[in-house]
Amino acid sequence: MQSPAHPHLDALVSLDREHLIHPVAPWRKHEQRGVTVLESGRGAWLTDASGHQLLDVFAGLWCVNVGYGQESVVQAAAEQMRKLPYATGYFHFGSEPAIRLAAKLVEITPASLTRVYLTLGGSEAIDAAIRLITQFYNNTGRPAKKHFISLERGYHGSSSTGSGLTALPAFHRGFDMPLPTQHYIASPYSYRTGLDDAAQIAASVAALRAKVAQLGAENVAAFFCEPIQGSGGVIVPPKGWLKAMSVAARELDILFVVDEVITGFGRTGPMFACDAEGVQPDLMTLAKGLTSGYAPMGAMLMSEAVYAGIADGAPTGAAIGHGATYSAHPVSAAVALEVLRLYEQGGLLANGHRVAPHFAAVLDGLRDHPLVGDSRHRGLLGALELVSDKASKRGFDAALGLSDRIFDAGYRNGLVFRSFGDHILGFAPALCFTEDEFAIMGTRLKKTLDEILAAPDVRAAMK
Repeated sequence: MQSPAHPHLDALVSLDREHLIHPVAPWRKHEQRGVTVLESGRGAWLTDASGHQLLDVFAGLWCVNVGYGQESVVQAAAEQMRKLPYATGYFHFGSEPAIRLAAKLVEITPASLTRVYLTLGGSEAIDAAIRLITQFYNNTGRPAKKHFISLERGYHGSSSTGSGLTALPAFHRGFDMPLPTQHYIASPYSYRTGLDDAAQIAASVAALRAKVAQLGAENVAAFFCEPIQGSGGVIVPPKGWLKAMSVAARELDILFVVDEVITGFGRTGPMFACDAEGVQPDLMTLAKGLTSGYAPMGAMLMSEAVYAGIADGAPTGAAIGHGATYSAHPVSAAVALEVLRLYEQGGLLANGHRVAPHFAAVLDGLRDHPLVGDSRHRGLLGALELVSDKASKRGFDAALGLSDRIFDAGYRNGLVFRSFGDHILGFAPALCFTEDEFAIMGTRLKKTLDEILAAPDVRAAMK
């Protein structure tokens, strides 16, 4: 049953228009459109301030992996707030939740990772990795190693330096990015390259080797990658790709940094995408599913060799000048510990494994739809790529404004997903999803695509 409209909705929309800056939005367009206020959530469902109920197949922003309304997480936060709402990590202070969380993360991540720096999110985790990699090479007598390589279409946050490793135009335009020390190699985008799995892996390894050779191995610090590219359009590389790239990085004497901000915590099946291929990174960045979005937190993990290089190369007794007021926040850490318990002991990781075939069936079941060029997925992370011509894989003219129209149609049909500007639809359902909810997703998604297909200008574009 739908709840009545929020009594102060018009006032909220007006206040938002006048004061609140929204992330990654066209500011003036947002003012004209007005905000969509979300009121409540339960499980995989959201209700907006107008009482409209929505099946969230994007888990907030790829993050609410345990679903909305998990009372035990709320209790963990409340208990910690009552006991100790804040503890600084400066001056050698700490708190029990943060210490236990660091130990737990070392226990469940790849064996190569032994040290943890806790942040407030993914962008900050990437920024910490960049800063500390710089410190590592300076402290170990290799100060020329200042160049970083990442993937085209990659996303590594929107901090002042991390946004340069991100390879999406909106994060560069007007920000003087990328920096001269930031470089890209082609994405393992098999749908567009047309390469088979072995050839795609070989092409990526060759591209990394060629870029390092071009820059000089003595000048290259690290290679950053997502195991599956999220904001670049859910680009799913062939199995074995991540392992091959890690081996190449080691042979090239550059650090291998895996960004599991989206792919971590059961999103692709195992606890971490690295686990599926036995990859042992030098550094790893985490966020999103770490707290399932219930409180802000990220993490940057590093190997003992990187930690020792920084610690032992600094002047004796000198502080390593990196930190923030809310690093290792005790409330966020308490939330993370309970979220991790839900994944493991609460059965959510197991449920994600159980329902993943139903998710795959929804996406693959739409392959024959006239708009769908590609369906790709791993675990509970997936995408549909829409095209105007299946044979040529031709997309749609941006002038059609199709991405917004698809999102709006989905919303009217009670579905929330990601609609990228290049007509890729992204999905990341919570690990608590049921078979029945995937059936609802399939029905509503097909209805949405059928409505878009019925538009005269879309039909004209497909001729």
